Amino acid sequence: MVRMESILGFQRGFVQLAFLVLVLPLVPFPAAKAADVTSTLVIGGSRIDVTIETADAPLSQPDVIKWVQFAAESVAAYYGRFPVPHLTLRVVSFDGSGVRHGTTWAKDGGLIVIHAGSKTTPADFAEDWMLTHEMIHLAFPSMADEHHWIEEGLSVYVEPIARIRAGHWTAPQMWSDLVRDMPKGLPKEGDAGLDHTHTWGRTYWGGALFSFVADVEIRKQTKNTKGLEDALRGILNAGGDIRKDWDLEKTLKMGDDAAGAEVLLKLYTEWKDKPVEVDLAAMWKQLGVESDGGTVHMNENAPLAAIRRAIESGTPVTKASDSVPPSNRVAATTAQPLAVYAGRSARSN
Repeated sequence: MVRMESILGFQRGFVQLAFLVLVLPLVPFPAAKAADVTSTLVIGGSRIDVTIETADAPLSQPDVIKWVQFAAESVAAYYGRFPVPHLTLRVVSFDGSGVRHGTTWAKDGGLIVIHAGSKTTPADFAEDWMLTHEMIHLAFPSMADEHHWIEEGLSVYVEPIARIRAGHWTAPQMWSDLVRDMPKGLPKEGDAGLDHTHTWGRTYWGGALFSFVADVEIRKQTKNTKGLEDALRGILNAGGDIRKDWDLEKTLKMGDDAAGAEVLLKLYTEWKDKPVEVDLAAMWKQLGVESDGGTVHMNENAPLAAIRRAIESGTPVTKASDSVPPSNRVAATTAQPLAVYAGRSARSN
């Protein structure tokens, strides 16, 4: 299974919260024919091998490693651990700025190839959402082609929440973006349902809309004690990561069982073959997300304001993490995951 992204037009802000990083002594290495540099980042019990393929456009290794660290910490904060034991990450440079063209494979236990411009600044890396988006793909089973919307939709929806929980984004920025972009996922004329209409809007934002509605409904049914993350952690902890090819209905049923709510499978049954309208204006009002066009304000007296806050801050990992080996666990939600920068080496041709 291959999952590929291009620029989706998101714009994010950035708030940095320092994380504890241990830098181990580095051993000098001999010059190599290629300029490629491979580093290892360890988070929880997972290892991320990062190869920077600089070619003729050099990239700052410290900037790249911090960018990878922030993305990995964000994903671990949402799921309670990094999704796979070992990830190979190739960062390919180009002459320019920004992050482009991320692709995720199940190959070799998890492989991401992503492009970064040689003129990308630390501030640009700090605002990037794409690498976090790609890493979230690792945390869900590979699906048949007609279900590509659930893979992309989950990554679109979870990405900003994960970054908020790791301290790398802010809630007002997320809600402002969702108010602006979520309507792109609403059905258009001629839409035949998520399994049949594979436009860009319905694949990415239709899947995100499904995830958003499911998150709110799970919290309603469980009196705000569980959320979508509990369903997704249950799937992941049962072995459902990108390395597995699973049936969508069985996967969603597993998520419902983990969250203790009958939401995901029922919602899929309703949305898969026909268009379903969602009254987003009513949902924003209920959640207390009030927009005056360019600025979003939070109404803490709204009926579902507590659910909005829980989406932002999360549900602590408790029973959902019991099936995770202790070596793979990291502190969840508002706690700060531990990243270890384990070293570097040059790669010869």
